[in-house]
Amino acid sequence: MNRRELLTFRGRAPLTTGLATPAPIAERKWADIPPRESIRKRYFPDVTLLTHEGRSVRFYDDLVKDKMVVFNFMYATCNGICPTVMLNLSRVRKILGDRVGHDIFLCSFTLKPREDTPEALAEYARKHHIEPGWSLLTGQPDDIERLRHTLGFYDSNPERDRDTSNHIGNIRYGNEPLMRWAACPGMSDPEWIAKSILWLDWPRAVPS
Repeated sequence: MNRRELLTFRGRAPLTTGLATPAPIAERKWADIPPRESIRKRYFPDVTLLTHEGRSVRFYDDLVKDKMVVFNFMYATCNGICPTVMLNLSRVRKILGDRVGHDIFLCSFTLKPREDTPEALAEYARKHHIEPGWSLLTGQPDDIERLRHTLGFYDSNPERDRDTSNHIGNIRYGNEPLMRWAACPGMSDPEWIAKSILWLDWPRAVPS
């Protein structure tokens, strides 16, 4: 083979190799999960809880599904931020009026489930005039801790997070069927909080 033939052969070799039948590529199949179901699986574990009225409820099925909800974390003997946030939520509840208990529900989860039994929470509810449509909730410590993290009520600093007196005083609110969620400081203006909650239900009427 002379030099010209050798160069011609080398030029054709890759083309010949490229015509070989490629190995079959495995077909990728992606799970077809609706967005609402994806959110439920990630953020709303359906753990069993107890209300201050002694009722057993499932977190997602009974408290969240098909509802507008407002969440916060507290404990009955708190001398820090809890009383101010809970008083603010009482004002928010009054502003929201008859929709509370109908399609808007308030849920306050204890940070101290070993101490805050349904009986202790019932006493707290009586003392602070907790009205219908607002549930104070306790449960197994591991379940409460799981909810605290999936709902975003934790401090990124592990040392601060272990101290329940430093708990985040935010509230989280959402429209579960419309998949709209937001959060704000629990000591914000009650009128503004109520209006923000109702905006998640747009285009229904929002108070001026």
